[in-house]
Amino acid sequence: MITLDNKGLENKAEWQEKGYNLPCFDREKVAKATKENPFWVHFGAGNIFRAYQANVVQNLLNEGVLDRGLIAVEGFDYEIIEKMYRPHDELSILATLKADGKVEKTVVGSVVESCVLDSENEKEFGRLQEIFEKDSLQMASFTITEKGYSLVDGKGNTLPAVEADYTAGPAKAMSYIGKVSSLLYSRYLAGEKPLAMVSMDNCSHNGDKLYDAILAFAKKWTENGLAEEGFLQYIQAKEKVSFPWTMIDKITPRPDASVEAILNKDGIEGLEPVVTSKNTYVAPFVNAEECEYLVIEDSFPNGRPALEKGGLLFTERETVDKVEKMKVCTCLNPLHTTLAVFGCLLGYQKISDEMKDADLKKLVEIIGYKEGLPVVIDPGILEPKAFIDTVLNVRIPNPFMPDTPQRIATDTSQKLAIRFGETIKAYDASDKLEVADLKLIPLVFAGWLRYLMAVDDEGNTFTLSPDPLLDTVCPYVADIKLGENVDVEEKLKPVLQKKEIFGVDLYEVGMAKTVCCYFQEMIAGTGAIRKSLQKALA
Repeated sequence: MITLDNKGLENKAEWQEKGYNLPCFDREKVAKATKENPFWVHFGAGNIFRAYQANVVQNLLNEGVLDRGLIAVEGFDYEIIEKMYRPHDELSILATLKADGKVEKTVVGSVVESCVLDSENEKEFGRLQEIFEKDSLQMASFTITEKGYSLVDGKGNTLPAVEADYTAGPAKAMSYIGKVSSLLYSRYLAGEKPLAMVSMDNCSHNGDKLYDAILAFAKKWTENGLAEEGFLQYIQAKEKVSFPWTMIDKITPRPDASVEAILNKDGIEGLEPVVTSKNTYVAPFVNAEECEYLVIEDSFPNGRPALEKGGLLFTERETVDKVEKMKVCTCLNPLHTTLAVFGCLLGYQKISDEMKDADLKKLVEIIGYKEGLPVVIDPGILEPKAFIDTVLNVRIPNPFMPDTPQRIATDTSQKLAIRFGETIKAYDASDKLEVADLKLIPLVFAGWLRYLMAVDDEGNTFTLSPDPLLDTVCPYVADIKLGENVDVEEKLKPVLQKKEIFGVDLYEVGMAKTVCCYFQEMIAGTGAIRKSLQKALA
């Protein structure tokens, strides 16, 4: 038996015999150099960071491109650091699940220090202040989810912790972004040192979300006399503090039992996942697909290392925006959502299995290539058709990726406007394309409305995935029964007019009647969804 920690890693031969790639650098030397002169601190110690950014840095350390590693910070769930990172000496295992069935196993050792973002812990927060005061620090990056940047609740009211921070000031900040802003204030006080604040979360214009949140604190603190006036100017000066846009794409499902079984067979001790008191599911390993993209606006006031040698793509803001729109509006996310909706309705438990279904495969191919691709703006840095090719031929069909339609169906009401609405708008604005030519996007809308009935194509009930608008939209279909005559348009019209859901008023663009016809077909009885799907594809 071998252990995932520094002592266990001393037995290199045993790890290598079992097929593991190991850190090929002096980890002790790198850790010492990193602690003395950190260059990259990352907030959000979850799976995407461990599977992607940490592995990129490991590769560059192995190649001698870098001589320092990463510092991981967790600000939401401290137990991730206390129960997972530190017991394993910041080491983790990356299981890359390849489409050909091979599992590439890597012990990732590029994270050489971990911290918790706890302003009540003098030692922990003091260390973070020390890091932020260092001349060497070039980047603070974030994967804290889009919700992490919000300073308000669902009703638009300022969160109590944020409101308290506005009046308490940087010395006693308690909210997540308040504490990050406090660390930036420490850097400002240390000599207005430059820094790139890089959101790497999977949301559009992510740098602006981080900027707006931190700017709110800078304004309130200076207004209330709790921070020097210059702090506000510091945050607003791009040559001092930048907030680049990025586009990240890599599927990292929660640690899967099948992967755990593979690693257990290798005789590695202590791989059991931990469920923290905040209900975070975390394990000493992370499983992920092999495909990955990280496009970053090249705006780094304090310089940056040659991370492009690790496969990261640096470009200007406009190109990041084009790549984001290409992925989110056409080449990946709409196809995922389509499979999520119909996967739930047709009884699938794995996204990859859906690509063995000739009807569903044809459905996403037509939506991607025929309906979506004509309105994609080629960003230049990634070719749209090649991107879709990889999505449909390698990524989604990967049978070893334990991703489910039920997970991807989460928050669908929040996704339709971007994932399909932008394509409809582009068709509507075009002098060469007609909205009426879109045959399958309205089928997805009808499928989603049918999904809201929480009854699959065999007539079995199922549980809807979490969505903030379920209480709003479900009542419109609540009393519809399979096989019963119903005035579909009367029931659905209030929903179909909601621009906040579809991005457009479906009546205004002439798509509502098509959606209603599809929905009418889908409620005819059991098996009606499959029949409607096949009819639309004919």
